[in-house]
Amino acid sequence: MAKPAEAPSLFDLSPAPSPAPAPVPASEGPRAAQGRSPSPAPDKPQALSSAATAPVAAASGYSAASIEVLEGLEPVRKRPGMYIGGTDERALHHLFAEVLDNAMDEAVARHAKRIEVVLDAEGFLSVRDDGRGIPVDPHPKHPGKSALEVVMTVLHSGGKFSGKAYETSGGLHGVGVSVVNALSERLEVTVWRDGFEWRQSFSRGHVLGPVEQVGPSRKRGTLIRFRPDEEIFGVGAAFKPARLFRMARSKAYLFRGVEIRWTCAAERITDQTPTEALLHFPGGLADALAERIGEVETVTPAFAGRVERQGEAGAVEWAVTWTAAGFGEADGFVSSYCNTVSTPDGGTHEAGFRAALVKGLKAYGELTGEKRAGLITAEDVIANAGALVSVFIRNPEFQGQTKDRLSSPEGQRMVEQLLRDPFDHWLTESPKQANALLAFIIERAEERLKRRKDKEVQRAAATRKLRLPGKLADCTRQAAEGTELFIVEGDSAGGSAKQARDRNTQAILPLRGKILNVASATADKLRQNQELSDLALALGVQPGSRFRIEDLRYERIVIMTDADVDGAHIAALLITFFYRSMPEAIRQGRVFLALPPLYRIQAGALSEYARDDAHRDELLATTFKGKKVEIGRFKGLGEMMAAQLKETTMDPKKRTLARVTLPASEEEIEDLVERLMGRKAEARYQFIQENARFATADLDV
Repeated sequence: MAKPAEAPSLFDLSPAPSPAPAPVPASEGPRAAQGRSPSPAPDKPQALSSAATAPVAAASGYSAASIEVLEGLEPVRKRPGMYIGGTDERALHHLFAEVLDNAMDEAVARHAKRIEVVLDAEGFLSVRDDGRGIPVDPHPKHPGKSALEVVMTVLHSGGKFSGKAYETSGGLHGVGVSVVNALSERLEVTVWRDGFEWRQSFSRGHVLGPVEQVGPSRKRGTLIRFRPDEEIFGVGAAFKPARLFRMARSKAYLFRGVEIRWTCAAERITDQTPTEALLHFPGGLADALAERIGEVETVTPAFAGRVERQGEAGAVEWAVTWTAAGFGEADGFVSSYCNTVSTPDGGTHEAGFRAALVKGLKAYGELTGEKRAGLITAEDVIANAGALVSVFIRNPEFQGQTKDRLSSPEGQRMVEQLLRDPFDHWLTESPKQANALLAFIIERAEERLKRRKDKEVQRAAATRKLRLPGKLADCTRQAAEGTELFIVEGDSAGGSAKQARDRNTQAILPLRGKILNVASATADKLRQNQELSDLALALGVQPGSRFRIEDLRYERIVIMTDADVDGAHIAALLITFFYRSMPEAIRQGRVFLALPPLYRIQAGALSEYARDDAHRDELLATTFKGKKVEIGRFKGLGEMMAAQLKETTMDPKKRTLARVTLPASEEEIEDLVERLMGRKAEARYQFIQENARFATADLDV
């Protein structure tokens, strides 16, 4: 509940002037001694006397006289926020809601059929019903007071506690109309009952005179006329006709058996609010929903109805439809009520409403063989729904006096039970509209799951970003498109590559020598290997069965090793790792081999790079034929200057990359990997014996 603006804090923490220290008798206890130096206790206990405590009480200013006892309606005026939620415009109009609720309770109990609401030129608001009228006979527990006076001036008084006078009602705490009385500059009550007319007037909660019998009358009912107190709500505070009219109209929708007549002084209206209107809606919530959604195109006709509980008090009325276009500023809405009282914060009756719809749609999906119906949640059903639901139950439990939320467990059980069968029948009676609705809701469910998956991917990517290996020099681009991860051997090569790279799109991950041979390693070794863990973490994937190609943080994976036997061995180990742990990366052409040069040939200002011995010989026989040349051999990438590495291997405009592919059948590939990289050394020996004749004489070993 909102705290009133004028209410001071219960605990004032601001510093106060401290009185001069005084001796504290031990009998005063620790509270009196707070903030003072402890005094030695006397040898014998002393009796507490007024003389001993008087100086302390006088010094602190806190004594029995400080204890206030608020009587009658004084608590309401002192702390209005506790009763109506504040002193703003919403709280001001809550006064009208309290009075109107009482009139509606008479109508719901079928003792009244007509309610009149009048806002006059002086700012007085009148609510009249043709119900039984508030009793005016003497109250047995309050001698000298009529029941009318007790109702208007005593908190927690009313006829709705036992359930004898009302089976269901919106006013439960017995404070509503008495609070209105306390917060009104003037309030007048007229009662027509037992063949007579009675009147009594009040001001700010105080009685201005006893109840008077005006004379005989054949009328029946109650009229309450009041004007809010400017001392509470501020100078100029006044009711807004448009808001009052909306509140009255909503009540007429909520109970189709009532007729509300609206009248407002013309000088008080500044918009399109009518000066007179007859509010009566035989269609109930169905009429209200139709008026609210207007010309919005809906997926199906509205599902609406009313069911009363058999054998005991209770009923539920509903109207709901769905649209992809949205309802004005919102995609969907659910407006709920309990005993004609609006519950803007929802509650158990809304939970029962959602449960009935979800279970009904899932059951229909199972009946028609639509397995995707299992994805449906209440969020999917309500997201694009326009719904009104109203319940009538005995002794409902609300959160707070303003009744913004229903908390009665009975609300959920009753609504779900009464609504489920009509919804099942509505679906099966018209398969065409039921199928359209089910398809629409399933589409919402799939969209929800996609959004959740996207968020999880973003969150996981962000987490991985924070947990990337420390030796990874990542690129700055967030999206995978156009990015590359260069896997290099050793910190020396990594240093050159980091200087040569394009920081926007190229990332560098140095490895510490040769990685584990995944083809011959046990599962435990694979899990414990830090180099492979770092590599998978840098790529943003989980190897093995949990690998997903869309998780890759880079568009290309480039294996960049030295152009010698050791470099070739490391490249073979890495290719084996990718084939065994994430073969889809190879199948989709995401894995490449860099082709760094082995030689640099220079003749004066002319300089060229050779990839291998054959390329060197070709350049010597063509480009450098007849020239005196200097040939330099790179022992490794770490020996190349950053500019040379960029020019020959990393610059996309000049470099050459070899894409790793799987040209043979899966069986042939697996056999080759097992022979070359597997645990059986004899298989590798046999392969060498069979292919040794194809090797050149000048091996680089």
